[in-house]
Amino acid sequence: MSGTPRLPGLKLAEADWLVQTALAVGAERGFPPLAVAVVDVAGAVIVLRRSDGGMPMTSRIAVAKARTALLALQPSGLINLPGGIVDSIQHLYGGDFVPWAGGVLVTDGELILGAAGASGAHAVEDEEAVQTAVQRWQENRSVDSQK
Repeated sequence: MSGTPRLPGLKLAEADWLVQTALAVGAERGFPPLAVAVVDVAGAVIVLRRSDGGMPMTSRIAVAKARTALLALQPSGLINLPGGIVDSIQHLYGGDFVPWAGGVLVTDGELILGAAGASGAHAVEDEEAVQTAVQRWQENRSVDSQK
């Protein structure tokens, strides 16, 4: 379907690479089983995977953390809002707003390409897994562009 418009941002192979890398980081570091999601700039899921043994709810939480980072234009763990405001935002977004660590933006310089979220371990470990995956992806992308 050439000529079909598409949103700017991540391709399926890139999103899959990010998810696989975040899952591998979690396994390497001995984290509990993670769910990892990558969403596009509209917040739609591109890739979502849950490790064997992961709790089913972690899939939805991973997506929500990624969408939260995208909505706030910052890592989900940096959001510091009063409870009443968080409740209102959660209502507006159908519960898809989770201001806890684990959601990060995927960027190329200052351009947002999407977001990644993880759930299943402690929130800081969730964020460590996706942030490490994003950093590795950015490093690989930088090396590839220099070739």
